[in-house]
Parts: sequence; C-alpha cells; structure tokens
Amino acid sequence: MDFITYEQKYEHQIVELWNKSLQFDLISVDMFRKQILFDENFDSDLCFIAKTESKVVGFLLATKRKFPYLERGLEPERGFINVMFVDESIWRQRIGEKLLKMAEESLYKLGARRITLGAYSPNYFFPGIDDNNYKPSRLFFDQMGYKSGDVSFSMKKDLHGYHLNESVLKKYDELLKSGFEIKPFDIRYTIKLLNFARDEFGGGWKRNILISMQSSLAEQNILIVTDLNDDIVGFAMRMIDGNPMRFGPIGISERVRNYGIGGVLFDFMQFEMTKRHIYHLYFVTTDIPGRRFYERHGLEVFRTFYDYEKYLEG
Repeated sequence: MDFITYEQKYEHQIVELWNKSLQFDLISVDMFRKQILFDENFDSDLCFIAKTESKVVGFLLATKRKFPYLERGLEPERGFINVMFVDESIWRQRIGEKLLKMAEESLYKLGARRITLGAYSPNYFFPGIDDNNYKPSRLFFDQMGYKSGDVSFSMKKDLHGYHLNESVLKKYDELLKSGFEIKPFDIRYTIKLLNFARDEFGGGWKRNILISMQSSLAEQNILIVTDLNDDIVGFAMRMIDGNPMRFGPIGISERVRNYGIGGVLFDFMQFEMTKRHIYHLYFVTTDIPGRRFYERHGLEVFRTFYDYEKYLEG
C-alpha cells in the first residue's frame, strides 16, 4: 500500500471510488475539478491518496486557507477535512486512520490547532457528518478523537400544484397596509441590498447575492421586502450554486421580525418557482428553529448532519 499526495493522473479513479463510496453525494469529474482543483485554497500537499499497484483505494482532501474568506479572514488556527473515503472492501486495514493522521500532521505544521469536518465555506460538500447515510463515518471519527456538536438539517418540498392560498394573501394584504411590499429585485436596489445582507447577516450572504448579480440572475432569483421608506428589510433568493431548485438564504431585519414577513416571503418565493415550472425545492442546511419554521410550510427533512471538530495537541 502506498500513500501519496495528489497526482492528477488518478483523477478518474478517485471520482469512480467517490461515487462507489459516497452514494448519496455523487460527483462528476467536472464538478470535482470545479469544487476542488479550482478552489483558490487547494493544495496538492494536503490532498492524499491511498493506492495499491493497480488502483486507488482511499482519498482525503484537507484544506488550510491561503486566501482570506470575507470577515473570517485566514482562520490561521483552523484546518478542514473536506472529504474522505476508503474502499469498503478494505476498511479493516486502517487505511482511513493513516490518511487522517497524515492530514492532521500536515495541518498542524501549517499552524492549524482545530480541525473541522466538512463545513469549509464557500465550497463545502457536507455541513457535517450525515448520521443516517454514513453512520460508520461517525463511529470512525468518534474513535479518532473528534467531538460532535450542533445538528443541522437538509429539507425539501414538492411544489407541484403549489399556489398562494387565501390565508397567505390575507397576511400579505396586512403587510401592505403596514407599508411592506414584496417584489422582485431591481437593479436600483443593488447597493441597498448588498449593504443590508452584509450588515444584517455577514459577508457570506453578501457574496451569494453578488454572484447572482454578476451572473445577471438576480432579477429572477431574488425577492426583496421594502418598508414605507423604500428601504430593504428582507430578502430571499435561490440558485446559489447554479441549481434552480436550491432555495436560500432568506433573511428578515431583526427590527421587523414580529410582523410575520418571513413566512409570507417564503410563500411568495415558492410561487415564483412554481411559475417557472420549478417543481422541487430543497436546501442543504438549517438549524433546529429553522426546521420548525420550514415544517410549518410543508417541508420535510431528508438528511441530518452533525458538526464535528477536533483540537490538536503538539
């Protein structure tokens, strides 16, 4: 068994093993390149392959930021294990343990003292460990000293036949009387929206909006909420990764959250999607309060993830 750092000639074998091992997260070669090789922080010295003479049997991608990410900066003491898998037929040969130790030692040398599994913004594959579909992974990382934390949920909804019912329309009429209006994004709100997202929710949300604007998609992918002064107090968007079915994020200014705007805005976004013949809605992650909100709107959980981290000692 050989353990080497990444060589591109093994690309197709890696993707083949990925799709054999991570059957709920299939990937194409093009996506592999886009999300891994073309990531600005990709470092072949933090990308490890386990192989026999004839084939790849294990893979691990780790990341240490070289370029700052918005307000998080370089996160100098943090490293990430983005993805890891080993051919199931040889699980008992401790290959996973060897790959993980190589990654931990390399990250430690680069200054990392805390390692997060998945959750590498902006190009993460997983927000944590999927407890239902990859239960052996949880057991493995438990044994390797990683500690579980918060839980998050992926949710979905079938939009066939969706329409705005009388209850929603009545709520919206009340919002209109209070001076609020829901409408598609218009270019004249560019600065207001970017500043609103930055100030209320942080740079990551602003980045998502910027990408939509740069792709000339904001007018069809973003709804905004304005108040009596024509200031933005909320927005919702979709398609942050290019998939028209992917919803989010959605945010309402803290000062107006007692008006029930968020629920109506979410209903309006579902209506906009259905008008465009987009009949399936999903998003990757929300917390427990978010889950309760979306369940009231007919969504169901289809994946559950647990945060995992480990603090390294010298």
